Amino acid sequence: MRLLLSRKLSRLEDTQALAEEVLGLLPRGALVALEGPLGAGKTTFVGFLARALGFPGRVTSPTYTLIHTYPTPEGPVVHADLYRLKDPSLLLGQLEAALEGARLGLVEWGEPRLLGASHLLRLSPEGEARRAELWEVGPGEEEGV
Repeated sequence: MRLLLSRKLSRLEDTQALAEEVLGLLPRGALVALEGPLGAGKTTFVGFLARALGFPGRVTSPTYTLIHTYPTPEGPVVHADLYRLKDPSLLLGQLEAALEGARLGLVEWGEPRLLGASHLLRLSPEGEARRAELWEVGPGEEEGV
């Protein structure tokens, strides 16, 4: 894996700026695994990404519905959450279908290797702030960074 950026997030505006910066690093069709504890800001980050792509509505956690799709002028943003699933691989077929033609896919609580993700965004608490790291994931690479 290759680290693309690392940022400290102290305010909500920092998360918004991060989303806009990350968007410029993600090619069309990128699949991003989102990692971090509950309350780390994963869904908030997805909301800022969707807004940066032109989605005017409200982004909510797909914890119970598993997959949300947000239409944007650049193509759909697919947002999935695997937290409740004992076997996330059971959703992979449905997720792949949802990702067809998508501008971007974002999966909370997903393992990059299992998903075939191109990127990993880690959100880690640091006192009152958070650390965000965006990693590019190569095919077949081990996690553990």
